[in-house]
Amino acid sequence: MTKFKITLLTLASMAVGFILFLSADHIDAPKVTDSAQDIADYFAFQNPNNNDNLVFAATVQGLLSPGATADAAFDENTLIEFNIDNDGDNIEDLVIQAIPRDGKMIVFGPVAPSMKGTESSIMSAANRVEAEITLYGESAKTATNNGVTVFAGPRDDPFFFDLGAYSAILGGTATGFSNPGTDTFAGTNVLSVVIEVPKSQLGSATTLNTWVETKLKR
Repeated sequence: MTKFKITLLTLASMAVGFILFLSADHIDAPKVTDSAQDIADYFAFQNPNNNDNLVFAATVQGLLSPGATADAAFDENTLIEFNIDNDGDNIEDLVIQAIPRDGKMIVFGPVAPSMKGTESSIMSAANRVEAEITLYGESAKTATNNGVTVFAGPRDDPFFFDLGAYSAILGGTATGFSNPGTDTFAGTNVLSVVIEVPKSQLGSATTLNTWVETKLKR
């Protein structure tokens, strides 16, 4: 049994009525800066083309320059774990576990975890999807099993933020953001894991609490 323990930050999001929610946090956790464990963004949303499915998307290693993206890689000692609370107690009832192995992203779940909190064990008996990791510049590669579809690979950073305007507002030299503003993250990339899951596999609740963690093998 492989065990992982949490090493950094958790990004939390609440999906209410299956509307889009986002958490973002680019490179500000000292223990994981410039590491494969650094979470940049977390998105949870209903597939706009299929109301029966939810999509969970986590990005790591934010602010990759185009020149650095080709060499960026998921860490095989790092578990990316999507947590789902479907009874409102803020404790995970289901997990979706993603871990890279030999050029593939292997995803297990959704499944009830055998361990909760800051440590995890790989739920290898759960539904398994093996998606080839898309390389920089390649067309997206996905894999599906039992209704669960997985993508993993580099993508343009989806988060839009005008850091210059934000700093000006804090400094008292501006009163608000312009529209559309300047995207500070334009031209930078992230490593993404995107997992689409039938709602039927997540329980019957109309509201889900969901958050993502990265955990380092010990």
